[in-house]
Amino acid sequence: MPATTAILTNNQIGKYLSRENATVLKNVFTATANGFGRAFYQPREFTVAQDSYAFTFKDKNIKIEKIHYFILSSLNKVYGRYNWGNKSGWNKVKKEKIKLPTTDGKIDFTFMENFVAELEALHVAELEAYLAELEAYLTVTGLKDYNLTKEEEEALNDFDKLNWKEFNVKKLFGSSTRGKRLKSADRVPGALPFVTAGEAEEGVSAFIGNDVKIFNSNTTTIDMFGSAKYRNYKYGGDDHIAVVHTEKLEKHAAIFVTSAIHKSSYNGQFSYDKNFYAKDADALSIKLPVKENGKPDYEYMAILIKAMHKKVIKDVVLFSDAKTSATKKIIAK
Repeated sequence: MPATTAILTNNQIGKYLSRENATVLKNVFTATANGFGRAFYQPREFTVAQDSYAFTFKDKNIKIEKIHYFILSSLNKVYGRYNWGNKSGWNKVKKEKIKLPTTDGKIDFTFMENFVAELEALHVAELEAYLAELEAYLTVTGLKDYNLTKEEEEALNDFDKLNWKEFNVKKLFGSSTRGKRLKSADRVPGALPFVTAGEAEEGVSAFIGNDVKIFNSNTTTIDMFGSAKYRNYKYGGDDHIAVVHTEKLEKHAAIFVTSAIHKSSYNGQFSYDKNFYAKDADALSIKLPVKENGKPDYEYMAILIKAMHKKVIKDVVLFSDAKTSATKKIIAK
């Protein structure tokens, strides 16, 4: 049996007790009697455990379930004044006054019902719009389908059987390119992502309109600390960025290669005292799965990353489907 205590989280349910000999309540307000004051609404069966209490309207005909949001907002203006030094026990609170809308001198419960209904409808509409956007995003990006193909299942199963070989980055992708310094004060606001060193925002420090060298999408950046990141968009970069030109690879294969580069370059060997530069990228050795002829198996890499994307996105898609279903049930009501 859910039981209320003097907590401000989990809708004030702080314990679970046996139903035996418990006073079962439902569809009432509860409040803390100790600590910081706050009132809650309990739509389901519960009991009162400690440092809390329950109350409702004297008039049992009032449909509390339709107006509880409105009443709580008024109640918590009162309860907000209570704390550990001034406890919100019922003997004090029952003498307090709250403000409610009236018509002809009587509490206007109809207005409250309609007001709450409008707010709920607005919230449902916003939720529905958000879920529609999420659904559209998953569909457009091809992430809606999380079912593995036979080829993808085999790629996952064969991972432990792979043959690996070391390759020099420069020999695979040509010379790496270094970005050019652009001081913060000289940056003109615009639409081009500008990549610098750092993990925040994937290293994108600003969006600029300056005339700078633009690097192709489907490439890999390595910052001054050796952290590698895949870029699926065109961008600019400062002198703390080295660009590995993986643009000729299939997208998913390029993502695999980025991971291999990161594993080789981001091991603590580069720091503020020893920066990573384009020459360091050219000297990197990375391990990649190979075909029987000893050449990189980019086709396998792409299939594996696609399979991993599906496994990761599965929970997101199921979450989206569940929320969409729940929203539709709310709208139907």
